[in-house]
Amino acid sequence: MTTNIDMTSSDFRKTGYQFIDWINDYLTNLENYPVLPNIQPGDIKKSLPSSPPENSEDFDKIFADLNNVIMPGVTHWNHPKFMAYFNSTSSSAGIFAELLSGAFNTNGMVWKSNPASTELEEVTLDWLRQMIGLPKEFWGIIYDLASSSTMHAIIAARENIKGYSIREKGFGGLKDMPRLRLYTSEQAHSSVDKGAILAGIGLEGIRKIHVDEDFRMIPSELEKAIKEDRENGWLPFCVVATVGTTSTTSIDPVSEIAEITQNENLWLHVDAAHAGIAAIVPEVQNILDGSEHADSIVVNPHKWMFMPIDISVLFTKRKDVLKRAFSLVPEYLKTDEDNEATNFMDYGIQLGRRFRSLKLWFVIRYFGREGLIEIIREHLRLANELKNRIDNNPNFKRLAPVPLSTICFRAINPKLSDVESLNKFNKELMDRLNNTGKVFLSHTILNGLFTIRLVVSGLRTEVKHVNEVWELIKSEYDKMISE
Repeated sequence: MTTNIDMTSSDFRKTGYQFIDWINDYLTNLENYPVLPNIQPGDIKKSLPSSPPENSEDFDKIFADLNNVIMPGVTHWNHPKFMAYFNSTSSSAGIFAELLSGAFNTNGMVWKSNPASTELEEVTLDWLRQMIGLPKEFWGIIYDLASSSTMHAIIAARENIKGYSIREKGFGGLKDMPRLRLYTSEQAHSSVDKGAILAGIGLEGIRKIHVDEDFRMIPSELEKAIKEDRENGWLPFCVVATVGTTSTTSIDPVSEIAEITQNENLWLHVDAAHAGIAAIVPEVQNILDGSEHADSIVVNPHKWMFMPIDISVLFTKRKDVLKRAFSLVPEYLKTDEDNEATNFMDYGIQLGRRFRSLKLWFVIRYFGREGLIEIIREHLRLANELKNRIDNNPNFKRLAPVPLSTICFRAINPKLSDVESLNKFNKELMDRLNNTGKVFLSHTILNGLFTIRLVVSGLRTEVKHVNEVWELIKSEYDKMISE
């Protein structure tokens, strides 16, 4: 048998039409699928061969397995009733950008390896900076996910410490030097902890600052902790504030925190991975107040800007420090344009870089600033309406403010009074809702209480979907009470 090098032009066109038709049908009929698949761990693996195929297989067979094996195990993040975590829904424009990125298959490590990806990244990130209201001093770079962006910011903050030379010597080369301390709130994302681990700070080097009744970092507690640590021989070097915490989307008082970091000469990183994109909407742009004083800030366009995962953006005013932390140029990567152009490989751990800026370019141009504002504004309105319904229903209690479009609530069972029983009741309610396949919700723990989280941020989520989910919640609650 002759090995196929690749498809012929006619076969590629034919199969391409099949794929576009398949994707179109999928997006058109999303609501016919269960949001959450009804399978058990291992079910998909059991349906797949244990050995790779010896010979070429045609796409008709591949499509059949896609439909019959893969699709039953897909959680549909694009579904309008996917309301768990922070949604990442892909628009058609974003999907087309991913298609082109795969076709180009470029590596934008240096300007010369793909001038278009480098310069498009610079232009589109400056567009995004303007859209969310950051000052001109901020320079941007695209990474994959917020965990990477925050890790890079923490390492840059570490590099900024005078007298440590950790890049050259490592921590093992330091003698009689104070241990480093990083501060963040009790509600901060776990990526902060992971970033500290990767930066060599260690979990013991992280100090979690208490939050107020609205789950926001308390600046006075931060100030007290820094003073206490200095007296006990630690060296404070970085504070991570959060705009839109994962559990509740609470917004730390960044302006007050920034005043402390400036007085104490500490690096301030702002994690606005989900919420930062909402600052596109004029009436909520104030969520980033104080971030203009930060050294770095992360926002994820794939979370609320309707492009396929993954694309995370780190903005920083300390571009030079970021480069000092990561730049390492072997001879084979030196080019004649190094002094004139940006080589993004100098600003991160990755050498290889996908053409992710195409997604920003396509999506921003397709929707326009006003189109994106309109969609996000509607999400905020829908969440506010649902919040009011929960507040006005005696069977449910809201457990956190709703500054954006994430609602944290729990059911009240008049027959149960102890916390443990009510926690089990609410977990069962969430599980029953998810098992219907009609919605996917997630949870968190707030002050020891099992809390159901509902997020309205999907591109295709409309008022009818929110209404249907609310009716489903009440219906399942009534069933549980009657049982």
